[in-house]
Amino acid sequence: MAVLQEFVYRAVDPRSGSVVKGSIEAQTESAVTGKLKAQGLTPLEVGLKSNTGLNREIRIGSGSKHVSAKALAVFARQMAGLLTAGLPLMRTLAVLIDQTDDKNLKPALIAVQADVEGGSSFSAALARHPQTFPPLLLSIVRVGESGGFLARALNSIAENYKREAELQNKIRAAVTYPIIVLSIAIIGVLVMVTFVVPIFEQMFEGIGGALPLPTQILVTISKNMVWILPALVLVIAVIWIWWVRNRHTEQVRRVVDPLKLKLPIFGKVATKIAVARFARNLSMMLDAGVPIIQALSIVGQASNNWKIEGAVRDIQESIRQGRSFAGPLAKAEVFPTMVSQMVAVGEESGTLVEMLASIADFYEDEVETATSQLSAMIEPLLIVIIGIVIGGMVISLYLPIFTLYGELAQQ
Repeated sequence: MAVLQEFVYRAVDPRSGSVVKGSIEAQTESAVTGKLKAQGLTPLEVGLKSNTGLNREIRIGSGSKHVSAKALAVFARQMAGLLTAGLPLMRTLAVLIDQTDDKNLKPALIAVQADVEGGSSFSAALARHPQTFPPLLLSIVRVGESGGFLARALNSIAENYKREAELQNKIRAAVTYPIIVLSIAIIGVLVMVTFVVPIFEQMFEGIGGALPLPTQILVTISKNMVWILPALVLVIAVIWIWWVRNRHTEQVRRVVDPLKLKLPIFGKVATKIAVARFARNLSMMLDAGVPIIQALSIVGQASNNWKIEGAVRDIQESIRQGRSFAGPLAKAEVFPTMVSQMVAVGEESGTLVEMLASIADFYEDEVETATSQLSAMIEPLLIVIIGIVIGGMVISLYLPIFTLYGELAQQ
């Protein structure tokens, strides 16, 4: 007999829409999945409990990694078109596998096709690959599959991820140029301090006399670059490794996520992005027929911000107790007053889905405007900062020469 092992799991409870975590003893990963399904839970993640640090987490599925919003939009759009044209599900999956070039999506689709061929439902097959197919997509597919409107559900998913991809592209376009300029400037400063300053230092030694204070500081930094540069690289590497390992822990998110929304310039943009995603995702899920409690749970996770997740939990509790949606929304700092007022109107008039879509449209336009303004403001600011830094270094290098010429002129 196989030895019982302790597994940890994450699963969605369809009745409440919440994500539950726990541990369970079983012989294999498949046995854990079966037990969870018998309890009415949809498994998202299963792994061996690591007590010694030697057991590596094992995930359900093929180990597929994150897939971009653009790739998901193309996948959903193509699948909806093929199903609408009358192709059976297995043939549709075969065509998609043949057409997709995404290195993470393709192996997941191959595994999904094998699971469906083995008798699994399409939504259950997708759920075995949580790193590839997000809970948002899974919930809409599940509702569309059970309601007999899978193609329409996939079109809705495609439109949502298309908007998400466009939003990401706008943000990326706004920050790409400043990042490139800043990187080049940093490289330029390091090159000057490491290679140019020592040449001037040798010239200063031939001149003799005391160096001005700015020049002394620059020469001292240059002499110590042999250990400053490796130490800087090591510190950055340690911080990066720590961040990658701990950024998703609740302790870190509890501190970092609120700070993201309170940054002087970028905080307002981050808030608008978070509100746009919240409204768009919730509108899409409610329009597809996902129960509001379950939709809020998934939208809260998709927001990827601890502050918003907390506000969503308050909204869920309010709805469970028969109170309004807009009440907790108005108390949450992260949501502007306009959002709670529009949601309240939508609740009263029975047009909540349309009102959420309007909120999403408004804040997506706001994000586009804000990112354009941010880019226009950052570019000249960076040029000024770079000019001050490099100009200051050049002046520091030539100060001894100016001093020497001044002394010669006096003689």
